[in-house]
Amino acid sequence: MRPESPVCPSLVAWGNAWLVGHVGLDEAADHVESAGGPTVAGEVPLRKYLANLRAGGLRELRLALPAPGDPLGLSGPASFNSAAIDAGQAVIAVLDDGNLGLVPAPDRRGSSYVGVRLDVHDSGPVRHDLPSLAEAERELSDAIRAATEALASVEGPAKDRPELGRQGGELAPGYPARAHRVSTLATRLAAVLRHADERGLTTGQIAARGAALRELDRAVRRALVAAHHAIFEPLRNH
Repeated sequence: MRPESPVCPSLVAWGNAWLVGHVGLDEAADHVESAGGPTVAGEVPLRKYLANLRAGGLRELRLALPAPGDPLGLSGPASFNSAAIDAGQAVIAVLDDGNLGLVPAPDRRGSSYVGVRLDVHDSGPVRHDLPSLAEAERELSDAIRAATEALASVEGPAKDRPELGRQGGELAPGYPARAHRVSTLATRLAAVLRHADERGLTTGQIAARGAALRELDRAVRRALVAAHHAIFEPLRNH
């Protein structure tokens, strides 16, 4: 499963909107499956699996967007962390009596069937060092300014400077406007980072560009995680 696949962000956004009561289970599952195709957890269809989780005390879905050296959103165990880092994404289902980690992988059964399989792992406790939405937005703004300054001094082919996309990053109903704004911007920046190309640059230019883009990548992932958790922030502040 490619890290840029929207399956985990979609599951967290629409799953949380369902848990809070803004959408129904069928609507949430439809949006998740529109992102990646028919989805199963283990061998259980997504709708039934989510219903079973809720009956078992599901309180929240949390997003992990780790990268090598930065296990953002993960708290172990090692087998879950490793699988999530390989996939570039995961979902943590927060239950009354423990947490489960869901890691997506392509599900190909037969020549024409293509969907998503969520491999189920035990997961550690929720991490409390993740940024709030306001903190993540400030970090993203700072990283954009720093990257712009660094890249402005790096001459390279014009085709190496992709434009921001126009769409993507939309959350589910019930999320605050600020979360929608941050998620949309971070998603567009993530698309730019995926298409960044170092062809035609000197070794020194590559080093300068790489450092700037790594910092921006970290800020983008943190912003996306914060935005997808923001539906619960007003509840926690009361």
